[in-house]
Amino acid sequence: MSRDISSGRQRIRKVLIANRGEIALRVIRACRELGIETVAVHSEVDAAALHVRFADSAVCIGPAKSAASYLNMPAIIAAAEISGADAVHPGYGFLSENAEFADICRQCGLTFIGPTPEDMKKWGGKVPARTLARELGIPLLPGTQVLADVDEAVREAVKIGFPVILKASAGGGGRGMKIVRSEGELRRVFPQAKAEALAGFKNGDLYLERYVEEPRHIEFQVLCAPELGIQMVLGERECSIQRRHQKLVEEAPSVAMTDEMRADMGATIARAMKQTGYTSAGTLEFLLDERGNLYFMEMNTRIQVEHPVTELVTGIDLVAEQIRVAGGEAPQFPTSFEAGRLLRPRGHALECRINAEDPETYAPWPGLITEYHPPGGAGVRVDGGIFSGWRVPGDYDSLLVKLITYGRTREESIRRMKRALGETVIAGIRTNIPLHQRILASPDFVAGRLSTRFLERLGKPGESEAAISS
Repeated sequence: MSRDISSGRQRIRKVLIANRGEIALRVIRACRELGIETVAVHSEVDAAALHVRFADSAVCIGPAKSAASYLNMPAIIAAAEISGADAVHPGYGFLSENAEFADICRQCGLTFIGPTPEDMKKWGGKVPARTLARELGIPLLPGTQVLADVDEAVREAVKIGFPVILKASAGGGGRGMKIVRSEGELRRVFPQAKAEALAGFKNGDLYLERYVEEPRHIEFQVLCAPELGIQMVLGERECSIQRRHQKLVEEAPSVAMTDEMRADMGATIARAMKQTGYTSAGTLEFLLDERGNLYFMEMNTRIQVEHPVTELVTGIDLVAEQIRVAGGEAPQFPTSFEAGRLLRPRGHALECRINAEDPETYAPWPGLITEYHPPGGAGVRVDGGIFSGWRVPGDYDSLLVKLITYGRTREESIRRMKRALGETVIAGIRTNIPLHQRILASPDFVAGRLSTRFLERLGKPGESEAAISS
């Protein structure tokens, strides 16, 4: 195995993908273009999945339940050893932000394609990340450290001012959050939130932040190779349209961001990444309040579900660059890019997450896909892992397909997304395509009047027809 002279790291030859579905396929495609072999791992229920078919080899790591398969660290490490893999890509979710797993990979001589365990510990926990952000001069909402008990929570909430949001320190994906508007409500929900955090994350730590009523959710993509002096800030994404604190529609750039705001926050983030020596891809998430102030929430130390919109407006393959950086190679940027500067977006991209779920109740809807026809045409990208005859298991996240469109303007990207949604056929199960069509037809969406409460304003089918125009 050869080594890269500049970094001393081993060049990557074979990648085991510790994930499933569309992100596993996305990694396989990037590896194939880089001339790298791939190993898929799969649960018993995923034996016929596309990522298993398209990888160069595959290893079954356990039964359907995630704890016995995709979260089974000994089984994944054993699969890497058996297959001769020299690197592991965790995708998103599952073990992607698990510092222990990254450290085990390192101890076993496997290159972890992502940040170091030390990076994860610095940025991965919400409370430690807030402390670090404060030290680095990144703006924060008023909030607390980990709360000792409900009495401390009440005292701190009074200082901050109601409403506040109670959060699980180890939470993610919108889970472990409760909006609280009074002392009585806080005393009532605190033990419930603590129990839910323990059950969901094996960590009952809670903290408080000031709650912003109508925020926009803005996140900045970074890609860093500190050994080469590179801290790239690849602009922002808007992820304000959410259900149950989980993103549904993402776009880049945000219509709410000015060039000045983008440049100022980009410079702040680049300095922070340089000071901390962060490696690989990552995303810093912010709330944008009604006055145009950005406040740091958390950092995701992994590739994001919505990374394709950034790829389309920058021309950079984020997954390929992750792999290059992990192997000690210099990332490849557009010729116009100068290291250390913010890369300005070109055009506009949208992403709609197509989930196997009821479009009104959001209840998961697993089952047999009897017919599948993806959209196509100019400016349309489809990232998915489904096919006609595939039985969608009920054991995992409901994401089926990501539809991504690109246009010279936001208006063109919206028109293409409307067309793409209309062309998409997924029969045999329910999906949230009708909800996406309603969102894109909303005058508020078309005008860019977005917030994390967008779906509340949209209402149920029939409730807001007067406010919707095509």
